[in-house]
Parts: sequence; structure tokens; C-alpha cells
Amino acid sequence: MDIAALITWVITALGGFYLLGTWLSRGGARGGTSHLPVPVVFGHFALAALGLVVWIVYVVADKEALAWAAFILLVPVALLGFVMLARWIPVHRTHDTVPAGAGQDVPAERHFPLVVILAHGLFAVVTVVLVLLSALSIGAS
Repeated sequence: MDIAALITWVITALGGFYLLGTWLSRGGARGGTSHLPVPVVFGHFALAALGLVVWIVYVVADKEALAWAAFILLVPVALLGFVMLARWIPVHRTHDTVPAGAGQDVPAERHFPLVVILAHGLFAVVTVVLVLLSALSIGAS
């Protein structure tokens, strides 16, 4: 289960890197019309990356405290992720009502592919569940 959690976490991170790169390349960090606050985006990224490092160390060292530390780091990561999702949904819903050539008024997150958002969220939920189950030593051999 530890390795399964690692795999889902890495897949989640890859999707997150894609979303972050899209957001940055479209000017999200410069403010403008983005609905995603810069501290929330970078806080989500930093805590998730730190948690992944802790999880990798846990997989190598097999110390229960590290599994719990990784899970505890995932709690604010998930909360920040839900905040961003809640702020992204209205932007996505207005996608069809704004002309394609609207230019500078389009928030950076408007360019997020729905499939990447859905996959990132799905793998994130699976990761949290697998990390919790591993921390509880459920399914361990």
C-alpha cells in the first residue's frame, strides 16, 4: 500500500505541476484576473511537495511517525485544493459565455483542461486514502 500511495502521489504531483505551469505561463502569479490567490497556490504546492518528500523517506525508512507526518501535511493540502476548486468552478462555468478572443480579461485558470483537474482531484483523494490506510497499518503485509 505504501508504494501504491507513492505512485498515486507522484501522478497527482505531475498533474499539479502541469496545472501550476499553465497558471504561471498564463500570468496567474502576476495577479490580474486570476481568482486563485498566489499564497494559496504556492502553499498548496509547497505543502504537497514537502509531504511527498516525507512520504518517500517513510517508504525508505519505514517509520510510522513519518507516515503520520505525511498524512498531517496532506490535510491542509487538501483544504487548499478544495479552496482552489471552489474558486475555479465559476471560472470554468463561464467558459462558454466568454468569446475565445477575450484577451487579457481571461483568468489564467480558464486554461486548465477539465480532464487534468478531474484526474488531479481523483488521484489526490486516492492518495489521501492510501496514506491514511498506510499510517493506520491497514493492508500492510
